[in-house]
Amino acid sequence: MSRIGRLPIHLDKSVKASVAGGTLTVEGPKGKLELRLHPGFSAEIKDSQIVVKRPGDTTEERAIHGLMRKLIANMVEGVGKGFTRVLEINGVGYRAEAKANQVNLTLGYSHPIVYQLPAGVTAKVEKLVTITLESADRQLLGTVAAQIRELRPPEPYKGKGIKYATETIRRKAGKAAAGSTSA
Repeated sequence: MSRIGRLPIHLDKSVKASVAGGTLTVEGPKGKLELRLHPGFSAEIKDSQIVVKRPGDTTEERAIHGLMRKLIANMVEGVGKGFTRVLEINGVGYRAEAKANQVNLTLGYSHPIVYQLPAGVTAKVEKLVTITLESADRQLLGTVAAQIRELRPPEPYKGKGIKYATETIRRKAGKAAAGSTSA
């Protein structure tokens, strides 16, 4: 059996789950998420735990078993506690501003960039250079964070751009450090 797939998922008291027609629905204080189960797979809910069952024992089914279990565990954690992703902006004159469901970014281009946030994702901007994204859906949150980072990825010489707070930028030496030889 899959070591990850066979682990039960514990439900908090504030989280409710139900299975109907091959679709698992999880609801909690942070929102409501749905997941269509892979064909043949089933989820059983008993004693405030969810157990994922697989149809057979092939290599592909074992791999999908672990994936389905982890996707469901992320849903349960997301509707219970939520997920956050922090982005940092480095560069002179680079800044961000959050308004309603959009983020206005000034990133050194000739025009400001307005990024429209999808439903279910909220943004807070602190000190004009730190963007904190929050969502119950981990996959959607990661996609939004990657799209915002892609607007101005960090460059290796001065480190200017948007990076994840946990990311380390490998810096390169500039022209002066490349070694000069005089003739």
